[in-house]
Amino acid sequence: MQKKLEQILMPIAIKLGNNVVLRSLRDGFLIITPLIIVTSIFLLIGNFPIPGWAEFWSNILGPDWTEWFSAVSNSVFSFTGLLACFGISYAYGKNRGLQAIHTSAIAIISFLILTPTVVTVGKKSIGAIQTMYLGPNGIFLGIFIALVSVEIYRFAIKRNWRIKMPEGVPPAVSESFDALLPSGLVVLVFFLIRIGFSLSSFETAYNFIYTLLQAPLKGAGNSLPSALLYNFIAMLLWCFGINGPTITNSVWSPIFFVLTQDNLTAFQNHVPLPHIYTQQFIDIFTTYGGGGSTLSLLIVMLTVCKSKRVKELGKLAIVPGIFGINEPIIFGLPVVLNPIIAIPFIIVPVLNTLISGLVFQLGWVPYTNGVMLPWTTPPIISGWLSTGSWTGSVLQLFELVLGILIYYPFIKMMDRQYLAEETQAAMATDIDINFDEV
Repeated sequence: MQKKLEQILMPIAIKLGNNVVLRSLRDGFLIITPLIIVTSIFLLIGNFPIPGWAEFWSNILGPDWTEWFSAVSNSVFSFTGLLACFGISYAYGKNRGLQAIHTSAIAIISFLILTPTVVTVGKKSIGAIQTMYLGPNGIFLGIFIALVSVEIYRFAIKRNWRIKMPEGVPPAVSESFDALLPSGLVVLVFFLIRIGFSLSSFETAYNFIYTLLQAPLKGAGNSLPSALLYNFIAMLLWCFGINGPTITNSVWSPIFFVLTQDNLTAFQNHVPLPHIYTQQFIDIFTTYGGGGSTLSLLIVMLTVCKSKRVKELGKLAIVPGIFGINEPIIFGLPVVLNPIIAIPFIIVPVLNTLISGLVFQLGWVPYTNGVMLPWTTPPIISGWLSTGSWTGSVLQLFELVLGILIYYPFIKMMDRQYLAEETQAAMATDIDINFDEV
């Protein structure tokens, strides 16, 4: 069965992993992720989940102290659509063998061409851009523009539509003129697209993308079956040595990213949080210690197992595991191509997803606030910070214990097997020593 699964899954996973579009989507979001994490820290400080926190600092720093931190967080969160366009166009251009800085620059220009530039204030219309078009609601438009603009640019480059400068001209000048005609073609196409939408019932490309694509995908992604499928596929791929999230994130990241940003916006505005199944939900309430929720496995290895091999590996892997790094256990135990451990490795995250989803739906734990914590934040702490409630930590603790109970019989089977091998090896060594003495 394992061989059949490998024959079916490996080609699909490799094909998805090598797909230039999906890879660029993943890489593009990774480019802006550090900015989101850093500015999230400022947002968290300004809205720390402790009663009396805001009042305490207001008495010291004045009533406007939160605006200092909001200025930092808004510098990224109000422009996530624009930043996504930049990151994806850069990654896609680079993966297509183009000058990535040129492709990202022309993608930003294309994004702004399609962005509404008139704001109505009272009865007067003024020239301005609302951040709603540049932020989370503009992410899918940013993705579309990034991919299309790079393809148009590449179309012109492949046909050698460029202005060639004579020899001796500095490379920077030559490269800028090389990009002139391809950039002009991209601008022309998006200029015509803007005119076309202005004459349609949608009026703007933003309305078209949001109505036909972003809203339906958000609805599909914000569901328990979607989260279950995500973790099932990711864990199954890990069992074959493939970094599962790098594959599944290529498909789900845009959806989870938008849902997370929606919650973050609501959190900033102190209004009810709209979504359960965000990237925080996946990262913080379904896997503990990395893929497979292997922190539970490590606890069993350290406290119950008797095999020297298992216990020593547990000692080496426990500290990284607490901070979400589980490659030592995946490749050291191993988990990869190990049918015994593969069963709980898949079951535990899927069961955590099911339990967490039901608990959030019942309202026993507040929804995640959208603040992107550093991925190394340990469980218990991350549960509290992401929900602002001790109940988030309790849920994590419960699922950690549940994972221990599920992993226990499987790792004990391996432990007995390894212990028997170690005993036989020790006996063979003693026989050799005694034989040599004789």
